[in-house]
Parts: sequence; C-alpha cells; structure tokens
Amino acid sequence: MKRLQKSGFIRGAFITTLGIVISKILGILYVIPFHAVIGDNGGTLYSYSYTIYVFFLSISTAGIPLAISKVTSEYQTLGYYQVKQRTFFLAKKISIGMGIFSFLLLFFLAPFLAKFILGNLKGGNSIESVTFVIRMISTAILVVPILSVYRGYFEGHRVMEQPSISQVLEQVFRVVIIVLGSLIALNVFHASISMTVGVALLGATIGGIASYCYLKYQYHRNKTKFTKKIRHVNEPIISNKEIVMKIVIYAIPFILIDFFKSLYGYVDIFTVVKGLVHYGGYSTMDAEVILSMISTWAQKFHMIIFAVSSGIIVSLIPTLTQSFVSDEKKDINQIVTQAFSSFLLLAIPMCFGISFLSQSIWSVFYGSNPYGASILSFSIFVALFSGLFTIAITMIQVFKNYRFILFSLFIGFFIKLCLNVKFIESFVKLGLPSYYGVILCTLLAYFLSFLLCMFALKIVYHIHFEMLLKHVI
Repeated sequence: MKRLQKSGFIRGAFITTLGIVISKILGILYVIPFHAVIGDNGGTLYSYSYTIYVFFLSISTAGIPLAISKVTSEYQTLGYYQVKQRTFFLAKKISIGMGIFSFLLLFFLAPFLAKFILGNLKGGNSIESVTFVIRMISTAILVVPILSVYRGYFEGHRVMEQPSISQVLEQVFRVVIIVLGSLIALNVFHASISMTVGVALLGATIGGIASYCYLKYQYHRNKTKFTKKIRHVNEPIISNKEIVMKIVIYAIPFILIDFFKSLYGYVDIFTVVKGLVHYGGYSTMDAEVILSMISTWAQKFHMIIFAVSSGIIVSLIPTLTQSFVSDEKKDINQIVTQAFSSFLLLAIPMCFGISFLSQSIWSVFYGSNPYGASILSFSIFVALFSGLFTIAITMIQVFKNYRFILFSLFIGFFIKLCLNVKFIESFVKLGLPSYYGVILCTLLAYFLSFLLCMFALKIVYHIHFEMLLKHVI
C-alpha cells in the first residue's frame, strides 16, 4: 500500500479534481442506459427525490467535510495534536446524530413534500410514487454524514489520494446498482416505474457504505501517521464544548452555501411546472419533462464543471487556512489567483465545448428531444458561474466573514425566488422558449452573488486580481 503523502495546493487540487472528474464521468455515462430504462416520466421522479435529498443532505452533512478539513488543518498547523484527535471523534458523534435526525425527518415528511410538489396537478406522477422514491433515497443520509467526516479528516492533513479514491469507489458502486438494479427490477421482476426508480436510488446508500468502509480501513492502517507529532508545543486546555462550537461555526457557512444552492432547485420544482403550464401553455407531462431536463439530465453535464471547482475547493481550504493562520499575505494572494486561474483554464473551454456540441451530446445520451439540446446549450453556463461563486465564497469563509456569506447567499436566492416565474412569463411575451427564463434567472442569481464576493475580496481583504486578469486573457 502506498504511504500517505501530503499534497501542495496545485498537486492536491489536481489529484482531488481528477478523482471527482472520474466519478462524475461515471455519473454521466450511466444515464444512457438508465434513461433508456425509466424514460422521461421516471426521470422526473428521480429529479423530485434527488433534489429533496440534496436539500436534507445539506442540513445533515454538507458543511462537515470542509469544516473538519479546516479545523484539522488549523490544529495541525498550531501543533495541537490531542485536540485535533478529539475533534475527529466528536465530529463522528455529531454526524451520526445529524444523519439519524435528518433521515427520520425526511422519511416522515415525504408524503407532505410530495403533496406540496404536485398540488392539484393531474396527468403526471402520483403523490404515492413521489413519496415512495423520497423515502428510498432518505436511507443514504444515514451513511453519508459519517463518510464525510473521514474525508474531511484526510483532507485536513492535505492527504488527497484516499478521499479521491473513495469518491470513485462510491460512484462505481452507485452506478452498478442504478443500472443493474433498474434493469433487473423492470425486466425481471416487472416492477413499476416508481419501484424501479426506488431501487436505483438505493445505489447512493450502497455506494456510501462501500466508500466509508474503504476510508475507515485506510484510517486504521495509517493511524500512526495521523497522530505522529511533528512539532512539540504546550497545548492549551480546550473543552469538548469549545471544539463542538468551532466545528459548528466553521460548518454553518458551508451548510448555508449548499442550503441556498439547493433552495434554487426547490424554487424550480415548486414553480417551474406550474409556471410552464400556466404561462407557457405546456401540458403537465411536458412541463414535468422540461423540469427533469433542467434539474436532472442537463445537470449531469454540469457535474464536470462542478468537479473542477470541488477539487480546487477541497485543496484550497487547508492550504489557505494554513496561510491565514500563519498570516502569510503574499501566499494568500497567490493561492487565490491560482484557484481562480485553474478553474477558469479548465471550465471555460468545457462550457463552450458542451454548448456548441449540445445537439450531438443530447442525442447520444438521451435520444431525440425538442427541448433537451437547447436547455443544455444555455444551462451549462450556470455551472460556470456557480463554480466561480462557490470558490469565491469559500475563500471568504476561510477569512471568517460570516455576515457577508449570508448576505451574498440571500441576495442570490432572493433574485431566484422573486424572478423565476416572472422570467417565464416574460420569455413567453418575447416569443422565446419559456424555460429559458428559468435558466437565465439562475445564471443571474449566481453572477450577482459572485460579483459581490469579488468586491469583498478586493475591497475588504485587499486581494489583487491583476495577475488573474492576465491569466484569463
């Protein structure tokens, strides 16, 4: 077994991004057989359940891996090794408790959420079907929180290989269950579409279990390397309460980031179908298909762009935290420039490439459809600005400006909430496809939030972007 190695920012970002990209590519490729099995109607069910799952996951775990990464890096830099280990064990207890609570909440709220989504609409999926798939995906919340703690602990030591392998492993198991499980359920047991989608959704749970077992094995195999003291200092007395408060304070901004981003999806599932039916003149079934394309099928290609930003963020947090704790301002400016430059270097060509080839890409993955290619060609740029915004707000989180984080997130959500239906109506009046209004509203929300973050980095933290502009050009 290769020994654990610490990674510098660029190397760590590359390793992490590579692992995430591989897992996301697997996440894209499986949709070809999966879409062929469940069709557009099943795709809408999958979209409903996964959007709600991501929302509850953001409550139970979204901030944990990055918060643990930041706290671990901070204590490691200061030489507080005993406190670091106590932080790890306390985080595991917190994550298990939050996972159980979120699972029970989602499981028992499923019928109410299904009724709220569908309302009085007829001709599409039933409330019973939506309730069932939500309950199936809820089981993953029992596993993913504790898995995220292990990933954050590894990444806080700037050890990126094992978390990256665990992500690929998780996706492999998930894809196998999704494809084989749905095929067997439908063709062998002749199950309904809702049951078939439910079986596929169990892939998230099984993939999480496989990934958790791998990381737990790696931790115990290399435990002495994590607990070895590199420097000797007199550690202060820090209570468990103080440690928990630090984890919570560091986790809240990350939770808010994922919480508000998932709220964008919530705004869509509660407004798009009704808006397209009322203003766009679509049938309920066609409106549900369009929603599934925006929130699920096109999102599969967004994952490639998200993978780049996620890889950069995972490496960015411990590296930037170390420089921030050590008050190395020159290094901070260089790391910020490297982060944005690396993302734009990869993301811009990807976005334009996917946009220009959207017709061919959609046909290969999903077959012919009157809406799909046009949705993908425009919506892919949402991923670009979402990635930029997430990187920028992560930097501000490291600098501990939590009020500004909440302000920028709220501004983006407020724009999405207030203008989503208005944009649908406006595009109808302009004679343009009404679903473009949904995409433009999301893009505008992320873009304005990103501009606010860049303003804060420039004015408040005196980050210089001259070199970044040269890199972009």
